[in-house]
Amino acid sequence: MIKLKITKIGNSLGVVLPKEALARLKVDQGDSVFLTEAPDGYRITLYDEQLGIQLAEAREIMRRRRNALRELAK
Repeated sequence: MIKLKITKIGNSLGVVLPKEALARLKVDQGDSVFLTEAPDGYRITLYDEQLGIQLAEAREIMRRRRNALRELAK
């Protein structure tokens, strides 16, 4: 577990992630991360839940319309 300290950043509050956490997340300055709610609290992740839902819906549509998409690809 890594303890994070809340600090003032301009007019806002924020946390600074240590090098070890950034390396493990494989992120660098300017990258986006998402704070998602989890059963045991919150999670910082690279995964965008909304995008995941949209991709799952797109896969389902492509599966159902497979033949039409093949014809359009010709």
